[in-house]
Order: sequence, then C-alpha cells, then structure tokens
Amino acid sequence: MKTSYYDLIEQTYYFPQDGFDLQDGYLTFHGISLKYLIDTYGTPFKLTYLPKIGAQIKRARNLFNRAIKKHDYKGQYYYCYCTKCCHFQYIINEVLRHTPNLETSSTFDIELILRLHREGKLEKSCMIVHNGYKSKDYLQMIIQLQALGFENSIVVLDSMDELERLLSLNPENPIKIGIRMAINEEPQSSYYTSRLGIAPSKIVDFFKEKIAQEAKVELTMLHFFVDSGIKDKLYYWQEFRKALGLYIELKRLSPSLEAFNIGGGFPIRNNLRFEYNYEDIINQIIENIKNVCLEQNVEEPNIYTEFGKYTVGESGAIIFSVIEQKQQNDKELWYLIDNSLMNTIPDAWSIFEKFILLPINHWNHEYTPVNIGGISCDHSDYYNSEDMNQAVILPKSSKTDEPLYIGFFHTGAYQDSISGYGGIKHCLIPSPKHIIIDRDSKGNFVDKIYRNEQSAEDMLRILGYA
Repeated sequence: MKTSYYDLIEQTYYFPQDGFDLQDGYLTFHGISLKYLIDTYGTPFKLTYLPKIGAQIKRARNLFNRAIKKHDYKGQYYYCYCTKCCHFQYIINEVLRHTPNLETSSTFDIELILRLHREGKLEKSCMIVHNGYKSKDYLQMIIQLQALGFENSIVVLDSMDELERLLSLNPENPIKIGIRMAINEEPQSSYYTSRLGIAPSKIVDFFKEKIAQEAKVELTMLHFFVDSGIKDKLYYWQEFRKALGLYIELKRLSPSLEAFNIGGGFPIRNNLRFEYNYEDIINQIIENIKNVCLEQNVEEPNIYTEFGKYTVGESGAIIFSVIEQKQQNDKELWYLIDNSLMNTIPDAWSIFEKFILLPINHWNHEYTPVNIGGISCDHSDYYNSEDMNQAVILPKSSKTDEPLYIGFFHTGAYQDSISGYGGIKHCLIPSPKHIIIDRDSKGNFVDKIYRNEQSAEDMLRILGYA
C-alpha cells in the first residue's frame, strides 16, 4: 500500500511539474535548492526568483504577437506592468529589463516614475497608463510628467468629475485621456455594478457633451477590467463584447481613439491541478476584436493589458519551519510555524486567496491532514484549506526527525504591500528575511539577502520608543 506523501502527490497530480521537482528527497523551486537556502539562511524567509518575471512577460508578449500574426491583425500589443502589485526596486528593475510599459494608480507612483527616469532606467517613450482615483495632486503630477516629454502618458478617467479636475489645472499641452467603462459584477457579488469606471450608458453622451468640446484633451483609449479575471466564461465574454461595442461607437465619433485596454486578470497557478489555456484565450481575444471591427468597418485598435499578479506572482515563495505539533482533539492536528501567516500571506487571511503549499522535506513519510497555525495570539492566524480537499495534507513528523519545512509558493504579488513590509506587524512578529535569487551570465544561481529579519529596534523606533 502506497502511503507516503510522495505517493499521494504522484497519484493526485502530474508531478514533477514546471517550477517544482525533488532533488535528493528535497523540494526544488525553479531548480533552486531550498535545502541549501534553509541551511544557509535559516527560516523563516521570503524569496524572489527574478528570472521568472521576465519569463512571464516574454510568454504573454509572444502569445499575443503570434495571435496577431495568425489573424492578420492590424493593431499592436502593449504589455503594461501594474506597479501597485509590487513596487520594490528589484522587481521594477527586472520588469524594465524586458521593456514593458507601466500602469500607475496613485500620486506617489509618479514620484517613482520620475526617479526611474532620473536614474536612466525609464525612457520618455514608455507607455504609461494612469488608473485609480485622480486627486488634483495626482493629476498635477501627470501633467508634470507629460510636460517633461512623456508623450505616451494616458490619463484614464474613472469618473466624469475627473475631467473637470484635470481641466481646472489648465494644462499647457493637450492631454491624452482614456475612459474606464464600469462593468457589471458577477451575480454572487455584493453589488451589481463596479464602483470603478463610468456607466457605459453615460459614456457616449459624456464624450459628445464634454470631451469633444475640449481642445485640451484627446481621447485615445477605452479601458475595462473584469475583477474576476480573464476567463473563458459567458460572464467575461459578455462584458468583453459590451466594451468592444462601446469602443466601436466611440471610434466613429473620435478618430483619435486607437487603444482598447482589456486590463489585467491572467491567472497564476495556485494549485498543482491548475489548467489554463493562455494561447487559446489570447487567440479568442484577437479573433473577436478582428471580426467585430471587420463587420463594423472600423480600424482594429492597439491592445493593452495590465498584468500585475501574472507578472510577479509566480516568482515568490515563503519558507517556514514547523516548530511544534498540537493534537487538540481526535481529529485536529496543528502544525505551528515560526512566523505569522496573517503577517506574511495576508491575502490568505483577508480574501481567502489560495497558494501552492508543499513540504520541503519528508516526502517519503506517511501523510496526515493538519491545520497550520502561526505564532501570533490571533485565532484567525491559520491556513487549513487547499485544492485537494478541505484540509491541508502534509507529511507526518516526529521530534526525532529533521524539522519539517514547508513552503507557500507563488506569493510574489501584493503580500508585502498589504502586510506593510518593514512596518508594524500583528503581535510585533517581525517581517522575515528576504532573499533575492538571480542567474549570472553563465546561468548559475546567485543568491543574496535583500533585507534581514526586522529587529525589535526597528519596530520600537516606528512606535516612538527610540
């Protein structure tokens, strides 16, 4: 009878698979020896594998360009990275190595753009899409950016009031603008229509009555975004076709309109059973736009995407040690790890996001259902559900064994910004050390500490004690 953890995984999923394999009984991540990192740095630690970011950008760009060629599509494709997904310098530097365009969402994002330009890392020709609520400060910074020569900077209006705020600043040069179309949410949502964007029934009149009359603005983009992501489902295609129909209507009124922005939403793998046909979805997107434009005798638009989680999510992981086991009743066994889950993977706690969870060692041990608990005093500091069923399955471990090490994988998007990296944490449990992994010119792994574990002094200083 096969009862080891390895047997369970092999029988349940295709394994090994992209990014995950075993070497001498220990899990590897993109070929990286996690045992080496544990022995070198100890736990807990976060890691970022930079080459995965470039691989994701290249894959999406190649698939879109192949679909454009296949369907003889006349427009171009522009890949934008959403800075809000992860603002860290090492991430942005890696993104910019692959010359994508950027999407911003706040005033301080523009400060980041200006810093990157001063450092010679960002050309003025870069396409920059400005989303989010447009305060006067945010709009003023965008105007400043365009005055510096960032001619491909586009202000996407999230409400009709934002046009008035923009014009009240009396920009010297014409400003490229876009309009975000509000989408209807899925039936199970808490509300019917997204608060983001302008109702589609109002957009054409808004253009005719306000935008078309203003010499200081030029409509170049229609934007929409489905929060649940780009999925081959009736709901997504309904919203897609609604936005495409609106684009056609606006294009007839505004010859300067040339960009159709489908937002973000490419999923990443959050379980070992993950299946998503990126190539097929992209082909459907290109084919749908092509066919409708041909039917309506309208020029095919340039296509923009804003991929954040897709760009950086699969580059990240967090590694813990199991430091204690607690059998609380006949059925519930707890594995306590050496940090807080609420602090390190807040998406799992706040919006019930799932990540790939795997042990690093003990793959030849028998398996058992467990709950994973953090070391904070909060009862919500736990993780107990994965794709396989409503329990986490991990190897059994005894006090005489090597400690069990576990990893949460594909955690590279949003975790640091949501948890407030380097700030105050629940129960003053520190942010773990962060390791950056890259490859040198010969293809060898290069690892270094980006930040050490947060110290008590760091937190006391923030709290005003030092």
